[in-house]
Amino acid sequence: MEWLTNPEIWIAFFTLTTLEIVLGIDNIIMISILVSNMPKHMQTRTRIFGLALAMITRILLLLSITWVMQLTVDLFVIFGHGISSRNLILFFGGQFLLWKSSQEIYHTLTGIDKARNKPKGASNKFIYTIIQIAIIDIVFSLDSVITAVGIVSHVPVMIAAIIVAILMMMLGVGTISKFIDKHPSLKILALSFLIVVGVVLIAESFNVHIPKGYVYFTITFSLAVEIINIKMRATIAKKNSTIL
Repeated sequence: MEWLTNPEIWIAFFTLTTLEIVLGIDNIIMISILVSNMPKHMQTRTRIFGLALAMITRILLLLSITWVMQLTVDLFVIFGHGISSRNLILFFGGQFLLWKSSQEIYHTLTGIDKARNKPKGASNKFIYTIIQIAIIDIVFSLDSVITAVGIVSHVPVMIAAIIVAILMMMLGVGTISKFIDKHPSLKILALSFLIVVGVVLIAESFNVHIPKGYVYFTITFSLAVEIINIKMRATIAKKNSTIL
């Protein structure tokens, strides 16, 4: 029980929990958008299941950290650049994000009925959505776990931070989903952000490091501007309705 009185462990725990939440923002956005295609009565359950799956994925990767770190070992060399399993996961994960986000934007802008290309039946839709969430979880969990190992050396602390972070995400994901559904412009902004994340993942797969702080600052600034626009449109609409 000595760890309970160790301030360094508590600082590491809170730091890692915060980082897990920040790094999980793109995961939450993607889950929210994927789940929005589900029947209303299944959305909450699917969101919770998806985040629970993310938690299990991260913990399993953490417990097999020796194997995870081996993913950074080069499998082969192309044009003088070593390619590891991590590079391949990031590359194909980034490609999946680009494809899925672009598809969602296209469907939103054209008004095409997405249901015609989706599996029929509630159970099939659930499985289809969970498979997509699982792919996203693996991609996002990989760097999250590697980041956790770089910050904290105590596995129990890392597991506790992951559990707390996911539980907090579960509490907030419903509100985020409703907010995105209520404002279509925010959905486009969120999908555009995921396209940027996809590009960053592909760049990382080629060992081109793009500081994520820049990416998060850009999306935060864009989000702030869009919220101001939403507030302004609401004010104008209210004023016009009062005049009429």
